[in-house]
Amino acid sequence: MTNKAPKDCTSMEDVRKEIDRLDEQLVTLIGERFSYVDRAWQLKDNPADATVPWRIQQVIEKVRAHAEEKDVPPRLVEALWRQMIGWFIQYEEEKLDEKQSNE
Repeated sequence: MTNKAPKDCTSMEDVRKEIDRLDEQLVTLIGERFSYVDRAWQLKDNPADATVPWRIQQVIEKVRAHAEEKDVPPRLVEALWRQMIGWFIQYEEEKLDEKQSNE
């Protein structure tokens, strides 16, 4: 499949195909990020270790800066990342609770 630039899309079908293509890539990348989060909880000992405020802020600052470089609304990127980070923190806390219960 040939990628089309937004300006080259001449129909909604074209736009939808490109969005579907990007969604597939995003899911793959989120899956890759998840595999690192999955490893992170294994290297921690306590559910409280799942939340690291300075690291959350560092990640947010980096993605906002990258969004600005790419001319993507930083508020959009921050909102998406905060949602994703929140889910990952909850996942880690649950896994660490299980780990503590099994020790």
